Amino acid sequence: MKDSLLDGRVRLDQGEGGLRAGLDAVVLAAAVPAAAGQTALELGLGTGAASLCLAARVPGVSLTGVEIDPPCAALARANAAANGVTLDAVAADIFHLPPELKRGFDQVYCNPPFHGPGQASPDAVRAGAMQDGGRLTDWLRLGLQRTVSGGYFTIILRADRLAEALSALPPRGLAVFPLWPHAGEPARRVIVQVRQGSAAPMALLAGLVLHKANGGWTQAADNVLRGGAPLALQEARL
Repeated sequence: MKDSLLDGRVRLDQGEGGLRAGLDAVVLAAAVPAAAGQTALELGLGTGAASLCLAARVPGVSLTGVEIDPPCAALARANAAANGVTLDAVAADIFHLPPELKRGFDQVYCNPPFHGPGQASPDAVRAGAMQDGGRLTDWLRLGLQRTVSGGYFTIILRADRLAEALSALPPRGLAVFPLWPHAGEPARRVIVQVRQGSAAPMALLAGLVLHKANGGWTQAADNVLRGGAPLALQEARL
């Protein structure tokens, strides 16, 4: 099934059924502070949505993605080719990386599985992509291991898993960016970003309100989701 992101700038074949990438992938990519010439690693590549959105905003990034499901990895390769993007899509378990990927990257990012017991989808592919199996903290620690000193590790999580994530991440060099469904409502998602080796105190940022009262996107959200604008988490820090 063909989908599009960033107002058509990214075309995506996500296969039939299974998990559909959307808002989470787009805002995750928008938060990665990459620059041309840097290396970037996505853990849990899926069909490539986040990495392709990053490439659309920052041409010249060297992209690598790891995906445990070989058919998804194959779709990611095909999607990259269809979008004119060079992406090294590796079919592997992130916890058993091939030797050539056991190195540091300037940018590491992921949308890790964050559903616990009792929250499984009846669709096997979707359930496999979203059930954490009690290993959320392992995803976070691995991401930090693969991030070079001065580099950034960026993740998007369900807001109710934030405390668990913070317990696994360093207390400094960390920023939390909530995504508010509407003004005045509790956040359902948060972006958490760590600058490896930074001594800066933790920052809780203002975040982004997604919807107006009438249900449409706010201008700030539209700038990101359709316009491809970045979420400059580090620039937003006090």
